[in-house]
Amino acid sequence: MGRIMSDMDHAARAPTRIGLVGATGLIGRRLIEISSLGEEARIVGIARREVDLPKGARVEMFVADTAKWGEVLEAVRPRSLICALGTTWKKAGRDEDAFRAVDYDLVLATAHAAKQAGIANFVLITAAGSDARSKNLYLRTKGEIEQEVSKIGFKRLDILQPGLLRGQREGDLRPVEAIAQIASPLIDPLLPAKWEMYRSVDADLVAEASLGLALRKAAGRFTHGNEAMKRAAREWRAKAPDMAE
Repeated sequence: MGRIMSDMDHAARAPTRIGLVGATGLIGRRLIEISSLGEEARIVGIARREVDLPKGARVEMFVADTAKWGEVLEAVRPRSLICALGTTWKKAGRDEDAFRAVDYDLVLATAHAAKQAGIANFVLITAAGSDARSKNLYLRTKGEIEQEVSKIGFKRLDILQPGLLRGQREGDLRPVEAIAQIASPLIDPLLPAKWEMYRSVDADLVAEASLGLALRKAAGRFTHGNEAMKRAAREWRAKAPDMAE
């Protein structure tokens, strides 16, 4: 009986498996690092190439062609999937089709694969100001993918729309963004309330909010700006204090 109870206790304490695509980006890396600090959740990452994992990371990583991601999701069956996929205009060679191939086509294909694999919760990270009618390619693409993913029919869909991300990127030099990060403490307080969504936000906060939302059970479609993400991150820290240190 003692052995049975011990096994049951271990099962009860087993971390919840949360899928992740976009592990090489700023938020993806922080998701891995933060989740590795405790036992509340464990990241199951899927990538197109080998990932240089953070020191001390406790994560399952699967490397596969994007066409095989659906098969990986069906095999590992995470409770939720966080999508932190995204490229930049520079990385895409300043080519609109190449940019949309990642930020729209790959995100949409991944969402469909997740639904097909039976994943109920999908967390999509886009950007503040996303709007399918925008003249700006970046914001228009983010708005369009939000619309399309909303049609797939997840039990729960959380869309996070962070402003300028603050944090140290690995091997991804973005001079303009770096300058904006330095200036953000001076600029943020000057932005009027109606532009609050564009204020800078720490990548750790977005990662913590994503983890907390991925564990929620209530059904529906929810959109989270900076303030809503702060509340979700606080709830996560209360639930997993060791992981928010």
